[in-house]
Amino acid sequence: MTLKTSLLSKRIMMGTALGSSLLLAACQEQADLKKPLQASETNSLSSALIAKVDIVNPSSFKRPDEPIYLSYYDLGLSQTAALTVKTAQQVLPSQAVDIDSDGELDGVYFIVDLNDKPIEVTITQQSSPSITAQTKRVQADLAHKQGGQWQPHSRPPKHQVGTGKKEYVGGEFKNVDELTPPDYYTDHSNWIRYEGPGIESDKVGYRFYLDWRNGFDIFGKLTTQPVLHTVGLDGYSSYHDKQDWGMDILKVGKSLGAGGFGLMGSNDELEHVSDVSKRTARIIENGYLRASIQIEYQGWQNSYQQQDLIANISMHGGSRLAHVELNTDKDLPNLVAGVVKHPDTEFIQGDLDAMSNYGYIASWGNQSLDKSALGMAVFFKKGDVIDVRQDKNNYLAVLKPKGQNTLHADYYFASVWQPESGINDKESFIEYLDQQAERLTIKPRITLHTTVTAKKTTQPLNDKIALEWARALADSELKRKALGYHANGWDVNRKRSPKFEYDIIGLQPYAYYQLGLATDEQAYKDVIAHVTGSFIDQQGKISAYKQSNFNIDNIPPGRNLIQLYQDTQQQQYLSAAKALRAQLQLQPRTSQGAFWHKNKYQHQVWLDGVYMGMPFLAQYGSLFETGHQQQETFSEVVNEFKLTREALRDPKTGLYYHGWDESKQQAWANKQTGVSAEFWGRGMGWLAMAVVDVLDYIPAKNTEQRDTLLAMVKELATDIAKVQDTDTGTWWQVLDKPTALGNYQESTATAMFAYFYAKALNNGYIDADYQGTALAAYQGLLNQFTLVHSDGTVSMTNQCYVAGLGFGRDGSYHYYMSEPVSNNDPKGNGPFILASLEVAKLLAGNN
Repeated sequence: MTLKTSLLSKRIMMGTALGSSLLLAACQEQADLKKPLQASETNSLSSALIAKVDIVNPSSFKRPDEPIYLSYYDLGLSQTAALTVKTAQQVLPSQAVDIDSDGELDGVYFIVDLNDKPIEVTITQQSSPSITAQTKRVQADLAHKQGGQWQPHSRPPKHQVGTGKKEYVGGEFKNVDELTPPDYYTDHSNWIRYEGPGIESDKVGYRFYLDWRNGFDIFGKLTTQPVLHTVGLDGYSSYHDKQDWGMDILKVGKSLGAGGFGLMGSNDELEHVSDVSKRTARIIENGYLRASIQIEYQGWQNSYQQQDLIANISMHGGSRLAHVELNTDKDLPNLVAGVVKHPDTEFIQGDLDAMSNYGYIASWGNQSLDKSALGMAVFFKKGDVIDVRQDKNNYLAVLKPKGQNTLHADYYFASVWQPESGINDKESFIEYLDQQAERLTIKPRITLHTTVTAKKTTQPLNDKIALEWARALADSELKRKALGYHANGWDVNRKRSPKFEYDIIGLQPYAYYQLGLATDEQAYKDVIAHVTGSFIDQQGKISAYKQSNFNIDNIPPGRNLIQLYQDTQQQQYLSAAKALRAQLQLQPRTSQGAFWHKNKYQHQVWLDGVYMGMPFLAQYGSLFETGHQQQETFSEVVNEFKLTREALRDPKTGLYYHGWDESKQQAWANKQTGVSAEFWGRGMGWLAMAVVDVLDYIPAKNTEQRDTLLAMVKELATDIAKVQDTDTGTWWQVLDKPTALGNYQESTATAMFAYFYAKALNNGYIDADYQGTALAAYQGLLNQFTLVHSDGTVSMTNQCYVAGLGFGRDGSYHYYMSEPVSNNDPKGNGPFILASLEVAKLLAGNN
């Protein structure tokens, strides 16, 4: 038995053991119930294991009270369930939550303290709700007086008799879940307790004026107990003085207050959400760990139009942050979030580079009503920021709303009061801000193994099962969003109209077509016509494409255009393919002839670009060019691989750096070599897929060219295998640093490498001993990154959403850790389907 084959046996046994342990644990959970119940355990009569969850802290600092949310969908449950969340030591408080504020419970929520050791959690389902002692760490509160009467408002001068505004006299406060003030309600009307809805954690409380001011105020807390229901019972004045529980600590005035929102109007001045026909506040959640409220603004008249706006605001235990999600029913050029600009405060702005990271604006100073230090901040994704500015009353972040039918913007705000927090100076406040921004940017590393999934992934692998996995993900994405990427559709992940680019228009539809060829099912083949074909008009013009950008990411859909032309003989598809070929003829290049990645990425070669350009170029040359021109094209293709290897391969490890700057001017580029700093997994995945795909088109008679590529295949096979995780068969986000802080096993690279090995084996490019590597990789793809849902649909998890260089992306290890981790993105779906097809061929050939 060879080393590679023995590794296969080890990895498949581990994969089977993983699934079997889940199934065995599910049975054991039943058996354990025969033992006497302990006081700390639940009172359920029966339980079944739903999932095991591994949680790792990706930060160098402790992350106390880290919220973890798992949807019922991902847990394999079809409906709300009574769940118990446990570590080896204790039952954890948990809560069923309505995470999207639509009135339906979506999943389970719990809070953990993340230190330097991983946490393993088990989730079980009970036949009846569990009884565990929980401390209420959050509260949503809304109350108004009943039993009194409205009278003309007595407070001059703004509310003199005759304005139509009224105040409430007499009565007692009663809590309600929903409240719409009458037209004559205004500020200081003594009808709503502390003038609006409130929300609090065990750290801080916030209140929101339910009137024309729409300001956000702060209740500083000196206790961890919920207090909002006790505040303001005797009027508005008492909570402005320090009490045992704390006090109102902010003067809002004419500002947005602590994290309020508005609009930069058509005159380029801040507009509050003031002119509203109707305001309604609702309590959405009021649990032990998470609380949320909703404020609906109907008929908001702003300088652009009249429209509706809904704000959902949530908090969780242990945090000072409140999450604000804004949804509008009509287009707006911006929405604004800000904090009050008090005299003698210091403005603080975090780094606003790296688009997917969180940045912040903040203020610091002795601005509390008790004269103590108070810091306030707004956190937002850097890519959402249009501008940061100030006016007379506010520090402001101008944000770009995104969406298809409704526009969406979201941000967080926070306040840090010195008497509660112990944060005494600006430097300590900035440390807090930076840590919170990292916590928002880099989520805990979560590995989820469910019993429902294990029942499928533990089936012995054969060609038919591999093909069924391809079908399963493909069918699931057809239900979810794959057909929505057409020219008039919506790019769900990027939250924009689709562009003619590599993944949604190129790679994923290409994979569907290959599945259609393997299964002889027209529905899969039709995806390229529905998606890629929708961008081509009758004259062959490509929409959402601009040649002068010289973006090599625009080229991969060309393979689908060639296929459409072959299937239909319609000239517009060939014309469009010729336009892409013309782009490559004009594409800027390095001094030795390697393609720049984009016109704006001058002198730069990225690993991604080899896959983006070369398979199409080779295929086009093989079909539509002849003689000297064709040979020049093939030479150009092979030269691109040579130059990429020369510039980007590390001779010590055999691994490839993500990018190379010939000018050595980019901030991410090594000043001596020009290469970036890290070995990114998917970068090498693109390269590995490219080389085996290009070999489909280089004729057998071109022996020298094929030998160059085949040598590269063999070399890649050897070097990639060295960094394969021996326990799971997968690969890491940064390939050579499996134990580094925050690094995680990444699914798109694993799928690409599984495809590379299986296709290279099927075509005889590498030794048969690599079959163990290929099958272990594919089994790892199933064991680690596949979820089966209760409706039979399938998801691919742990996908690095995107990674690049420049424009705030510095190529550091921390950068690759900071990019979002997503599910069901076309950059992973396509390779998953293609890997399944090649593994199916490989296993069929072994029968």
